[in-house]
Amino acid sequence: MTTTPYCYTSHFHNVEQSNDIGAVVGALFSADDCARAYSTIRQWPAYQPTPLVSMTDIAAVAGVEKVYYKDESSRFGLGSFKALGGSYAIDCLSHDPSIDELVVCTATDGNHGRSVAWGARLCGAECHVFIHANVSEVRAQAIAALGAVIHRIEGNYDDSIAVCNQQAAKHGWQVVSDTSWEGYREIPALIMAGYSVMTFEMMDQLNGDIPSHVLLQAGCGAMAGALIASMWQHWGPRLPTIIMVESDRSDCVYQSLRRDEICLVNIVSETLMAGLSCGEVSALAWPLIQKGAAHAVTIDDAGVGPMVRWLANPTAADRPSIVGGECSASGLIALLAIQADQRLANDIGIDNQSRVLVIGTEGNTDADVYENIIRGAL
Repeated sequence: MTTTPYCYTSHFHNVEQSNDIGAVVGALFSADDCARAYSTIRQWPAYQPTPLVSMTDIAAVAGVEKVYYKDESSRFGLGSFKALGGSYAIDCLSHDPSIDELVVCTATDGNHGRSVAWGARLCGAECHVFIHANVSEVRAQAIAALGAVIHRIEGNYDDSIAVCNQQAAKHGWQVVSDTSWEGYREIPALIMAGYSVMTFEMMDQLNGDIPSHVLLQAGCGAMAGALIASMWQHWGPRLPTIIMVESDRSDCVYQSLRRDEICLVNIVSETLMAGLSCGEVSALAWPLIQKGAAHAVTIDDAGVGPMVRWLANPTAADRPSIVGGECSASGLIALLAIQADQRLANDIGIDNQSRVLVIGTEGNTDADVYENIIRGAL
């Protein structure tokens, strides 16, 4: 399993900067909002906490005490953690008395669009989803099957956001995006509150065992920002060392941390990890990542196939088979890449006593890609 790790080591994770992250969380992300999201989503039909799996075989190879894997592959039958976000925002919008007729729209690489379409269907709202040229037809059909109108545009994910916003302004639609920008924060904040449900569940599942390190996929930063904030709300200064994980083809968080400001990355070629293909950090998530993350690591696509197959075919009798999609593999790939470089492992502080938490963000959300990976074609 080959990867090329690049590490930007910041100095945010210390006592003084932990105080800073507390102030940022307090200003941007209300604990009451997270609790309200948890209370609401627990009442939805078919709600079940997703499993937290002890990955004994991967922990042994990585040389750490434990690897915890939050398996989001079964979330509401949509196959990813995204089911918690867009759908929750639409639920909130549907109860807004100032909105006469709710029509929602979003841009997506796949999973977020599925969440928005599902949430719109639950609330009886019209839904338009904008996808870029490289979104697979399988993902497009899955969104359309939930009742959304699909609009395919040329360009990349950031281009699809621009077109979505233009059409929303033209038709008076409500944009439901998990990335934020100047003047657009309320709905992304609701989406992030929805993502924080994972933290509430993990508090129970960890049974008091606070991880030493947490690897979080970057993308636009919404999930990472939400989990950093909600983990701080639960653990405060005991917040684990946060490691951001990105594709080397879309490393907007890595580049932004290097410059200490949001940096737009032009995506020239798409990564197999489609959910990580974002060129700019969400403005709402950025301060949380900037103050809460200790490291950023980028990986290439080479480890995706082997890791997806390893998830499906455990090498330990006490670990279940897991349907993990391409993005789910990324945190584990990064962990092994770090451990393969002793200097990097020392810098990050991962050793045989480390307890590492990773997020299995998605399951088989693109059947064609997943089947090709399992049979070794990718």
